Amino acid sequence: MTTTRQRHTGRRLGDGAFVVMLVLPGLALLLAIVLYPLIAALVTAFFEQSLVLPGRTFAGTANIASVLEGDFLQLLNQTLWFTVGATVLPFAVGLGLALALNTGIRGQRVLRGVLLVPWLVPGVVVSFLWLWIFNSNYGVLNGVLQSLGLIDSPQAWLSQETSAMVALIIAKTWTSFPWVMVMLLAGLQTVPPELHEAAKVDGAGTIRRFFSVTVPHLRGIISVVLLLEFIWNFQHFDIIWVMTGGGPAGTTRTFAVAVYETAFHGLDLGKAGAIGLLWMVLLMLLVTVYVRFADPERAR
Repeated sequence: MTTTRQRHTGRRLGDGAFVVMLVLPGLALLLAIVLYPLIAALVTAFFEQSLVLPGRTFAGTANIASVLEGDFLQLLNQTLWFTVGATVLPFAVGLGLALALNTGIRGQRVLRGVLLVPWLVPGVVVSFLWLWIFNSNYGVLNGVLQSLGLIDSPQAWLSQETSAMVALIIAKTWTSFPWVMVMLLAGLQTVPPELHEAAKVDGAGTIRRFFSVTVPHLRGIISVVLLLEFIWNFQHFDIIWVMTGGGPAGTTRTFAVAVYETAFHGLDLGKAGAIGLLWMVLLMLLVTVYVRFADPERAR
């Protein structure tokens, strides 16, 4: 009996050690690539530090106060405009396509594969593609609109304050809607057909069945999709930087662009760290509020 217990104990300890060996590389990678740079950047917010000069001086909250007294509210407003637009529009497009594919139309498997292509294209490639589309001299959009007689002369879409942000949201929508579509389509395929049949027998039409049967069943997936899209768009950088660089006149400048410009153009790591710190605090607050209102029972 004693020998058997010792063998079982040794096997249990061996399994635990094996689990630790599996976890340690991933944990070390997380600490080295994510946590350490994040903590170091947040600590930098409390120092006067340049990218080109050695050493740093403790500055307290001076960098944070400087950011708040500057164009912080403008950055927040523009970041929220981009985030909300680049979240709502892909969701609407993805939901419409998911509903269409869920009806069993002919060739839905081929369509599903084709519609996934924009999601697989790297962000920088997407940016240059839409730069070509919105180009004022040889852009496809100007050519199509002129041929239809909707505009008289080519428009500089990315150089106008009113259209630059819209162009960015459209470009981000093109690369985001496939993921939304796949997630919602997976949820739609789990809705029991019996629920729709029962509602149909009760006299409910298509729209009423959608809001009474489909939407409640998808509430959890919708919450996750919107939350993740909001977080990703709130910190999005590549499409904005490549297409407009934060212009024209800073009207598309978001927190991500501001951090990059302050650190690598202004060479001020302390102020860049302060922007990043406020940015992270805002994101955490927004996510907390969203989760509380989206799922009150789970937030208790």
